[in-house]
Amino acid sequence: MNTLPLLFAILSAVLFGASTPLAKLLLGEIHPIALAGLLYTGVFLGLGAYTLVTRGLTGARRAIPHSKDAALVKKDLPWLAGAILAGGISAPVCLMSGLSRISGFAASLLLNFEGIATALIAVWFFKENAGKRVWLALAFMTAAGVFLAWSPEQGRPDLTGPILVLLAMIGWGLDNNLTRQISDKDPFQIATIKGLVSGTVLLSIAFLTGKGVGIGGAMVYGLVVGAVCYGLSLVLFIRALKGLGAFRTGAFFSLGPFVGSLASLVLLKDALRWPMVSAGLLMIVAVALILGEKHIHTHSHEQNVHSHSHSHGDPPHFHPHQGKVHEPHTHEHIHEATDHVHGHWPDTQHRHRH
Repeated sequence: MNTLPLLFAILSAVLFGASTPLAKLLLGEIHPIALAGLLYTGVFLGLGAYTLVTRGLTGARRAIPHSKDAALVKKDLPWLAGAILAGGISAPVCLMSGLSRISGFAASLLLNFEGIATALIAVWFFKENAGKRVWLALAFMTAAGVFLAWSPEQGRPDLTGPILVLLAMIGWGLDNNLTRQISDKDPFQIATIKGLVSGTVLLSIAFLTGKGVGIGGAMVYGLVVGAVCYGLSLVLFIRALKGLGAFRTGAFFSLGPFVGSLASLVLLKDALRWPMVSAGLLMIVAVALILGEKHIHTHSHEQNVHSHSHSHGDPPHFHPHQGKVHEPHTHEHIHEATDHVHGHWPDTQHRHRH
């Protein structure tokens, strides 16, 4: 199995986990809706700048046939629109609103439920397969979240903040599963469109309701956090979805809360307690369980005509070309029907019943 998607998922989790305490630092100066809009505007500006730079360096190469990633087409738009509504508008507003009511440490821990929400939606509604090792890994991650959230000295909690954060996790869980349906398309295009639409909508709402943000250091800081912790994280997440499927990508993404908690210790001066150490050990065990998963059986591939990024050294991509071809490349091609046995995850080529 290709381990590169695992790296993408882990790096995505690290960046996104760090975003919570970093955003918490701004909530005293910026309204939650405006901050959510700034973060996603940062996604658009950061990825847009990257695209302009790479196009300038490569000249017209991105415009010729067989480019590396397939572009979005009309049939992809409903999936993208649903993902933007759930994960680009609803979820960030809920998260920033909840974060304004609870500590960055507590909010970081609650991010663990995005993996659970993603997994449950993937299994119940999109019929992904889940082996015993993966379920056990999720159980360990959930137990880790309980350890991290345990703070007996706080007394009776206010549930408003935690509920808002949990609603955000459900929104992103739905977003993850919808984005998985178009994860074989250009991740930079997907992330850039998400950033543009979400940022425009949220900032418009903020200014129309008198909650806008002025030009200054706080605005620049919010844009930078959005570009790095949301934009780059989103691209890596889409790459991981393509190779792992929503269930396993969501499980790896549960590392994000631990990263956010560590960042909170440094940035927000939260105290280190033994439950956090216990949670770290549980998460290490969970990752080891997923890495050790072996999913091998005889399965069938029906004939399929589609367009996505591929290399001719990877079966079933043994088709002819005229002239020189750059690897990897993208064009419409045929996958012939075949039956075979090999290790695989529920990626874009292995969505079959068990």
